[in-house]
Amino acid sequence: MDIYSNKKLYIYAYMEKKVSSLSPTSNTHKDNKMNIEMQSHPAEAVPAEEPLSQWLINMPEPPTMWQELVGYIRTNVFSKKRNKTKKESNPVYSCLKSVFPILTWGRQYKLHLFKKDLMAGLTLASLCIPQSIGYANLAGLDPEYGLYTSVVPPLIYSMMGSSRELAIGPVAVVSLLLSSMVRDLQDPVTDPIAYRKIVFTVTFFAGAFQTIFGLFRLGFLVDFLSHAALVGFMAGAAIVIGLQQLKGLFGLSHFTNRTDVVSVLSSVLHSLHHPWQPLNFVIGSSFLIFILLARFIGKRNKKLFWIPAMAPLISVVLATLIVYLTNAETRGVKIVRHIKPGFNRPSVNQLQFNGPHLGQVAKIGIICAIIALTEAIAVGRSFATIKGYRLDGNKEMMAMGFSNIAGSLTSCYVATGSFSRTAVNFSAGCETVVSNIVMAITVMVSLEVLTRFLYFTPTAILASIILSALPGLIDISGALHIWKLDKLDFLVLLAAFFGVLFASVEIGLLLAVGISFTRIILSSIRPTVEALGRLSKTDIFGDINQYPMATKTQGLLTLRISSPLLCFANANFIRDRILNSVQNVVEEEDVEQEVKREKVLQVVILDLSCVMGIDTSGVVALEELHQELASNDTRLVIANPRWRILHKLKQAKMEEKMKKENIFMTVGEAVDVYIRARTSSQDMC
Repeated sequence: MDIYSNKKLYIYAYMEKKVSSLSPTSNTHKDNKMNIEMQSHPAEAVPAEEPLSQWLINMPEPPTMWQELVGYIRTNVFSKKRNKTKKESNPVYSCLKSVFPILTWGRQYKLHLFKKDLMAGLTLASLCIPQSIGYANLAGLDPEYGLYTSVVPPLIYSMMGSSRELAIGPVAVVSLLLSSMVRDLQDPVTDPIAYRKIVFTVTFFAGAFQTIFGLFRLGFLVDFLSHAALVGFMAGAAIVIGLQQLKGLFGLSHFTNRTDVVSVLSSVLHSLHHPWQPLNFVIGSSFLIFILLARFIGKRNKKLFWIPAMAPLISVVLATLIVYLTNAETRGVKIVRHIKPGFNRPSVNQLQFNGPHLGQVAKIGIICAIIALTEAIAVGRSFATIKGYRLDGNKEMMAMGFSNIAGSLTSCYVATGSFSRTAVNFSAGCETVVSNIVMAITVMVSLEVLTRFLYFTPTAILASIILSALPGLIDISGALHIWKLDKLDFLVLLAAFFGVLFASVEIGLLLAVGISFTRIILSSIRPTVEALGRLSKTDIFGDINQYPMATKTQGLLTLRISSPLLCFANANFIRDRILNSVQNVVEEEDVEQEVKREKVLQVVILDLSCVMGIDTSGVVALEELHQELASNDTRLVIANPRWRILHKLKQAKMEEKMKKENIFMTVGEAVDVYIRARTSSQDMC
């Protein structure tokens, strides 16, 4: 008799039993169905009451770890989607299309789409140019390097990225990361050339790590920075960035290189005792109010989105004209001065792979890579959801990685997706990443034509542009939502926030990730063991604390381990929790029923449906539990073990020690067998 026929009869017998118990009047229909089934299989005769758990005992062996690893690599790393009905005429072109999505959608690109992308790209450039200059200043670099970063990375991303709205370029948080961490290795004031070389090397490492993440499908590493940690980190970084801009806003000459709030505030207070020119503050604060007012108008009326987008560029033009016409630089107003004209310069010879700080440079690179990817993928997915398409996370990692590698070779620093510029790009009606290409070309033209004009741009206006972008980094409603939803997640948020604010960016990240991991470890090594009861008129068993109406069966204790792992870290704890639960039940029923101890609790059913993995310590704990219960004349029954769990128990010969009849497919089956056995023994008596 084949396995399929056995299964069919088992299922049928089980279904017939259920139908007859629910509908006593269906005996005629039952007999007819049985006759038809027996006519189809006249030679087969299987006991209808044979337990379903036999399927568990006779199941095949699961794949080994090596087989799973090979299968994963085949599926995720070297997978090739083949269409058997339609063969690709050119396999090289097919491979190129998978790497460069522009080859797929570019063939259907129409003129009406270009009109929208052109307007979006020009609007994006008007915001990108002043922001790039300001972020370069925040990163400790000359202004032209921020503009360089808005040229090459967007062009590379437009060919390889899968997001249609994501605007690529320098961002405030990554700029702060670079300035705070690279500054510990090299002071940009004393040796700006050495500082710049380290920044380019960090950018190369960041791009290399991002490419590796995408190539080997390691996107889960980005998830180590949870949503709560990211909200806290962004808020703390926004405040730190804002405090850093006080130097430009007040035109201070003496300012600290540290990023913690105590050092910055004390530096500001000490600097105010030195001579400073209030004209810097007047210019900066006036245009800051103008930019914030423009943003308020844009939020009130979505059709006027171009007003907040153009406001930073208008501010730069007007402030530069005011300084130029009034000779304000002679009155103490600090200006940008010289910006090198021309396109991106090669920086291959500036990468340092044999320097004394290579390990620290690589560490900074991986931190920047994870932060940049987290921000870019979060922004890209949010707008992809609005537009109704799916963002390929691995392609995004590859695109960001190659963009930063190419950027490190062309005088750029770490680029990623900007939320503020992406929102402007989306509001301007962009349809594809052509808007990034238009923006990059516009910035290239500006580098060749407008750099001489930017000589008189006051640094206070750059500070006001950065300050105007910071409110978008502080998500107060998101923090309140996390507080209401999960207090431990809010603790992670606070750790990242205060760590960045009072220590450093690196300490804030380490605190947030450390608390997140501690939470996971604690939940793994101290899982709960739930007592289950049956919900009335169903075969569903639920936690009696969650479902107080659930009923227990006398002489039987059903427990569920709420942990995906039964391993060395929690095996002894779980065993002790189970024995304590058994002891509590025995003591309670002894008091209530006043019967002998060994007759109170006869069976303990252990539901392993949540347990996905078990190691040697877990098997030993189950053996010890079985022996402890057997010494008190109590049977241990296992219900719903997973494939790998049962395979490990077989290898340890556990099913022989417990007897195969003590392993069941479901909790309901185990309870029914116990009830039938008890009823039969009572009838015999």
